[in-house]
Amino acid sequence: MFDLIDFKAMLIIALIFIPLEQLLPLHAEQSATRRHWLNDVFYLLFNGIVIKLGMLLVIGSAMFVMQRFVPEALTAAVQSQPLWLQAIEALLVADIGFYLAHRAFHAVPFLWRFHAIHHSIEEMDWLAAHRIHPVDQILTKSASLLPLFVLGFSGEAVLIYVLIFQWQSVFIHSNTRITFGPLKWLIASPQFHHWHHANERQAYDKNFAAQLPIVDLIGGTLFMPQHMPEKYGVDEPVPQLYHQQLIYPFVAVAEPAAPIVEAAPAAKPE
Repeated sequence: MFDLIDFKAMLIIALIFIPLEQLLPLHAEQSATRRHWLNDVFYLLFNGIVIKLGMLLVIGSAMFVMQRFVPEALTAAVQSQPLWLQAIEALLVADIGFYLAHRAFHAVPFLWRFHAIHHSIEEMDWLAAHRIHPVDQILTKSASLLPLFVLGFSGEAVLIYVLIFQWQSVFIHSNTRITFGPLKWLIASPQFHHWHHANERQAYDKNFAAQLPIVDLIGGTLFMPQHMPEKYGVDEPVPQLYHQQLIYPFVAVAEPAAPIVEAAPAAKPE
């Protein structure tokens, strides 16, 4: 969980999802080596280092401040519960935290500049899950995990949540046509999350949860029609190389407008 680069997990994920996307593709015409896939491999290999170090800093600092405000009776009550119940509660609490942070990254213009990197994906697949700006991921994951640590959930319950999040995050971005039938309203699937990435007006600012669509239902942001999106991505000109995407939120998107120069009055005839 705390390894900076988990090559074994990366290999297992690749060995599962690459064949799966070939056997059950949502977009059969899409190549495994789609546009900018090497850029997303770079995210897969190196982004996690910055994210994990950043989360240690953010969560550690926040825990130092917040722990003193949480009653010991509350943490004791959480810890006294059986593991299966803690795991269910952890999943719900963490997903609410994720939902709120994710929604903020859409609503606040400065935060959106970080999140636009993730939404710049125009062809969804398992690799697309990893194209996330470190600042975006650090803050969003911290919003998920911090309540679990503060409330005293056991390490085992937190680990169960982390494993579910990691695998489901890859799955819901994947280029697969797997659906859950009636369970689609309870468990996030590609059908749910692909609409979050859709570059279609009716789907803007929808489906913010990571695991539980019911959180979006409660928040009034659930959108899941029977058909799938035809277009993904954003209209703004997001760069397509890793180092450019890292600095994108901090630089101006467009050149400053040229000053308006008034035309000189025409000379009067003599």
